[in-house]
Amino acid sequence: MSRTIVLTNHKGGVGKSTTATNLAYGLVRLLTNLEAPNPRVLLIDTDSQSHATLVTSGRSDYGRDDSLYTVITAERKDAASILTSCVVPSHWDENLHVLPASPLLEIAERELIGVPGAPYRLAEPLSRIASHYAVVVIDTRPSFSLLTEMGLLAATDALVPVEPRYLETVGLQSVINKIIDIREGWRHPELRVSGIVVTKMDRRMKGHIELVESLQAHPVLGKLLCSIIPANEAVAYAHQTHQSIFAYAPRSSASYAYAQLARLFVKQIAIPERA
Repeated sequence: MSRTIVLTNHKGGVGKSTTATNLAYGLVRLLTNLEAPNPRVLLIDTDSQSHATLVTSGRSDYGRDDSLYTVITAERKDAASILTSCVVPSHWDENLHVLPASPLLEIAERELIGVPGAPYRLAEPLSRIASHYAVVVIDTRPSFSLLTEMGLLAATDALVPVEPRYLETVGLQSVINKIIDIREGWRHPELRVSGIVVTKMDRRMKGHIELVESLQAHPVLGKLLCSIIPANEAVAYAHQTHQSIFAYAPRSSASYAYAQLARLFVKQIAIPERA
């Protein structure tokens, strides 16, 4: 079964879209270098702000006929074929595909509230085409909305990006609990919390170091810490130019950290790395 990784946190500005896009492309690069039989990765943007869509496709004007909105408002019997038709190649790499977001997702969410089966309107069509990809990566909005539920119910793995600041760290357990509530409440046992990704880590700041150390010492959360992405202004510049961190600053500390995060998942999907 293909792995589907959802990036989620109810806080904004924690590097969620940055992590989703660079993880997706990092996976493509690594799978290609390993000569995997299927190096394709699908990035699904469920955030109406469309940041992940813009940086990976160069556009944010997708709408009624060519976006995730089209998929989740379609007749359910047609949704899988419509999903396939809405996917576009990323200008980052031909093996990175994107299901674009649209501002219309705000309207769709209001229309679908209370509709039977609405939370499964992404999971159902995705399950029918996921085998075309080695990995699917889902970016979500900074809230636990219906669209975020759709992303979680379509996923096998949840990654939680978090900044090393007090409020974000304090709220981390509530994010984990919400994911578990969705897993158990919607009877989706395949979903697991696969990791916490600390972003924008500045080792020159004593407070950052202390908070990461407290996270590492936590009996539960410490075991989930899987990656620390250093603060690096190249990440922001890469986004402004619609590039990945790997293309914009391949020798940066952030590029190395995102490559390591991709490597963790490649090992889990049993694709051997060459010596």
